[in-house]
Amino acid sequence: MATESTTVKKTLGLTGVTVNAMALIAPGAFLWITYQLQAGNSGGDTDMWTGIVMALIVAFLTAFAFSELARKYPEAGAGGSYYFAEKAFMERDKAHHRRFARIAKFITGWAAHLFYWVYPGVMVAMMAVLINYIFGQFGITLPLPVQILTAFVFSGLVGLIAVRGISGSTNLAIVINVIQLVSLIGFSILAIMFRVQNPLGATEWAHPSFTSIVFPHSLPAMLFQSTIAILILVGFESSTSLAGEAINPKRDIPRGVILSLVIQGIFAYLLEYFAANYAICEKLVGVGADGKQVTGMAAAAASGAPIGDLTRLIGDTMLGGNGFALMIVIAITVGIAVLGTTLAAMNTAVRVSFAMAQDNEMPELLGVLHSKHVTPHMGVWALVVVSAIIGGIGVVSVTALTGITLASNIGTFILYALICGLTFITFTGKSEFHSIKHAVIPFLGWVGNVGLLVAIVYIGLTTPGVSSDATKIALWISAGWAALSALYFVVNSKRSGKHIITPLHQVADRKVNS
Repeated sequence: MATESTTVKKTLGLTGVTVNAMALIAPGAFLWITYQLQAGNSGGDTDMWTGIVMALIVAFLTAFAFSELARKYPEAGAGGSYYFAEKAFMERDKAHHRRFARIAKFITGWAAHLFYWVYPGVMVAMMAVLINYIFGQFGITLPLPVQILTAFVFSGLVGLIAVRGISGSTNLAIVINVIQLVSLIGFSILAIMFRVQNPLGATEWAHPSFTSIVFPHSLPAMLFQSTIAILILVGFESSTSLAGEAINPKRDIPRGVILSLVIQGIFAYLLEYFAANYAICEKLVGVGADGKQVTGMAAAAASGAPIGDLTRLIGDTMLGGNGFALMIVIAITVGIAVLGTTLAAMNTAVRVSFAMAQDNEMPELLGVLHSKHVTPHMGVWALVVVSAIIGGIGVVSVTALTGITLASNIGTFILYALICGLTFITFTGKSEFHSIKHAVIPFLGWVGNVGLLVAIVYIGLTTPGVSSDATKIALWISAGWAALSALYFVVNSKRSGKHIITPLHQVADRKVNS
């Protein structure tokens, strides 16, 4: 079993590092595939844009923490956050701090896996939903077993690409990013023109003015929208798991973390979500769960692809009845973007697993590299199976899809909060410590992530309907993964003779010997 340091090829520059993270963020895809989840948040749909702003603030605070750790530890390789957790404790001067290194990195690895191994399954489910929607536009309704089969096939396709290596994934990511940015700018311009010109004489808009979009209406609603919105922003930190394949990781990884979030978060998401919310009106018609006609934001919540419906309405009105063609074109670009997002997520997930397997903290099978492509191919195929199963569950209902989404987000908030805390632990007491960069910003990031984690649980459980049921599903998934991880950790510790928390005298001896 070859080690990463001697076999993984260094092929990524700043562009490669950044576009791989951008592909995971994928704004053109997420506007389409998560808008229904956000619109379905009863009573909170008007705080969609402000929820994204709050999630962006937390994301930037966390991204800065990630970038500082990546700058300090460019040798992290595939480990990323897992590696950071170990170094944060092992480089402390006091032996009683270093003894917690193993438990810290395992907890961090667990959170990373709850995030990274559920996330691709969410994308697989969303691709199956998208395909079903496209077929529906031609009058064909795919039976549920066929939708589940679609999820399995798509997961396998992404696995085939991932096995071939990060270089091919990077080239695909560049193409995907260009396509989706052009597509979303075109849609945003049309949506804003639709509202300004009002060719259908609409009188009931989801937002009476643009100020209604950009100012919050309810703090709880904004918080819960943020817990969903974090799904559309995660990915900036995925650059840190590519350090082993970066030509200059000390320079490019920190830059890639921030740059990807600036381009996809600030520019793309705020523009397209403003435009979509600005254009929603009573002319958007759908059918609710009770079979009755609904309009406006309620129609968006009832549709499997509300942006597709809105695109068709705008295209029919402003492009001479060509709404259907426009919708199909944008749907195809979304499908391409989802492919790129799923691929980027798999690439990140299996590299963290690879690092943990190399450290004997996960089954060593996940650390096997492909003899030709030098990729952790066994980890890829394991993740393909997991993603297919999660994706199959996600297509059953919007509640199931929201549930697996929130489960991934729970892992995200735990991981991000840990990273913010680890940043303080890493730099405090060191010569390079800076009170703003290594204390204030990480503290605010920690507060933001913990606050949104609490919001998922409390607001989700106290909001009846989809939100409550989906939150329960997310908590069961999280609890199950925690129990499985803890069991493996204990059994593996006994089998390998490792201490969960290293005895103090052994840590002291190691310091003297080093």
